[in-house]
Amino acid sequence: MTVVKKQIIAIDGPAASGKSTTAKMVARRLEYLHIDSGAMYRAMGLKALRCGVDPQDAAKILPLVGLTTIRLQPLDGFNAVFLDNVDVTNEIRTPAVSNAASAVSSIAAVREFLVREQRAMGTQGGIVMDGRDIGTVVFPDADIKIFMIADTYERARRRQKELAEKGISMDIETLTAGIVDRDRRDSTRSASPLKQADDAIVLDTTSLTIDEQVERIVAKAMEKLR
Repeated sequence: MTVVKKQIIAIDGPAASGKSTTAKMVARRLEYLHIDSGAMYRAMGLKALRCGVDPQDAAKILPLVGLTTIRLQPLDGFNAVFLDNVDVTNEIRTPAVSNAASAVSSIAAVREFLVREQRAMGTQGGIVMDGRDIGTVVFPDADIKIFMIADTYERARRRQKELAEKGISMDIETLTAGIVDRDRRDSTRSASPLKQADDAIVLDTTSLTIDEQVERIVAKAMEKLR
């Protein structure tokens, strides 16, 4: 499919609502670049853990920002994530790094650093970016804004399946509690909290397949072009 106008599509939503998988497939359908902003925060969280720094300690995280490079590189149909030129694509998906990512994402200096990087990637349009503040902060003038939601239990079930595929076993109760806590932190942080943009389209994915989610967003993109 060849699209003439290079749009910016912002997909926001809470943890495990299906943002990244859907954004990746939408980008592929539209021949756009997919940018997983969450992966960038995870990489920063991993950097803190590797350096033995408390991810919540803003004073100690601040010096790390200037010493960190985070790069997304298309590879075999997905984005490989490089932290300081080392591939950490799989390592950033562990529960420990998820918690660290949530903590560092509340630090204003980290967000400012990564928002600059994300905006630079989207200067020419033709991107699908997912995260928690894409339509409100990173690209408030995005052509299309989607806010994805899903039932908490369903999100925990998805996360459990994702971890199981990586050989990590966790019970559903622990994952549910973790998602509830992540939602609270993301929604109440002072720096770019998770919230729905006023002009975003709400997409409840609880009972939708990935293909159905993708079709709805692609249809919106084509409708916007027309």
